[in-house]
Amino acid sequence: MQAWQVHENGEPGQVMRLAEVEQPTPGDGQVLLRVRAANVNFPDALLCRGEYQVRPPLPFTPGLEICGETEDGRRVIANPALPYGGFAEYALADARGLLPAPESLDDAEAAALHIGYQTGWFGLHRRARLEAGETLLVHAAAGGVGSAAVQLGKAAGATVIGVVGGADKAAVARELGCDVVVDRRGEDVVAAVKEATGGRGADVVYDSVGGQAYAQSAKLVAFEGRIVVVGFASGTIPSPALNHALVKNYSIVGLHWGLYNTKNPELIRHCHDRLTELAAQGAIRPLVSERVPLDGAAAAVQRVADGVTTGRVAVVPEKGATA
Repeated sequence: MQAWQVHENGEPGQVMRLAEVEQPTPGDGQVLLRVRAANVNFPDALLCRGEYQVRPPLPFTPGLEICGETEDGRRVIANPALPYGGFAEYALADARGLLPAPESLDDAEAAALHIGYQTGWFGLHRRARLEAGETLLVHAAAGGVGSAAVQLGKAAGATVIGVVGGADKAAVARELGCDVVVDRRGEDVVAAVKEATGGRGADVVYDSVGGQAYAQSAKLVAFEGRIVVVGFASGTIPSPALNHALVKNYSIVGLHWGLYNTKNPELIRHCHDRLTELAAQGAIRPLVSERVPLDGAAAAVQRVADGVTTGRVAVVPEKGATA
């Protein structure tokens, strides 16, 4: 079978190599899945660079979430078991972690429903306790993680402010349903949010960027607001001033979604049931901006790493089902 492999750490476009390899053999508790579509995530780039919290042995195949097909023909969502990731014709996964792919979504959309939407749901509902009528601010609102948070925020009845970088991404954020869009390249983010909220600020801030975005978040979060930290796509990990959180009376909450796999996996299934319901209702639908063949995976991961994509990019192996 064909699979992308990383033999040394570095930038995805330089270290990912497409090769003919042996089909992997499932271990105890694992299943072999035919990859119908694999979603590209920023952590795939971190894996290639050797900067992710998990460092699989070299060589490995990246690709952290897929829509796959079991040997008995079931269409499922899964997190592949590294080093046999999703950018291949076949992948391995933990049998206990398989989730049914929603019938309302095609393969590429189903592959993109999992990590980003689960992270958004846990971040907004379990960690921030977002309520209808509150104001949610989403950094990088046109990206894969941000677009999920925007849709989930609207589904929860919140007023959503999206921060983006560039006119093209601003247009995408509006299409996603943002009530207010702020282009950080031409606007003062803090001033624009304060103006949009009558000086109050945002009740919940969803930050997958870190760096300067976090500094802005601390300035624009409302009284008793919550800043949800889900990642550092900017590459800069901020150092919060805790005295500032005390003086302004806001909370800083972290979310590492992967911990729920070991700490409380039943919550993941509950979340998936809720996401499936929302998808069936049309309240959420992953924005898949590109569908590329298997041989385009390395370039796709590099584009996501460079921050030039909108929504999600899905890799659809030629032998997989049409997405």
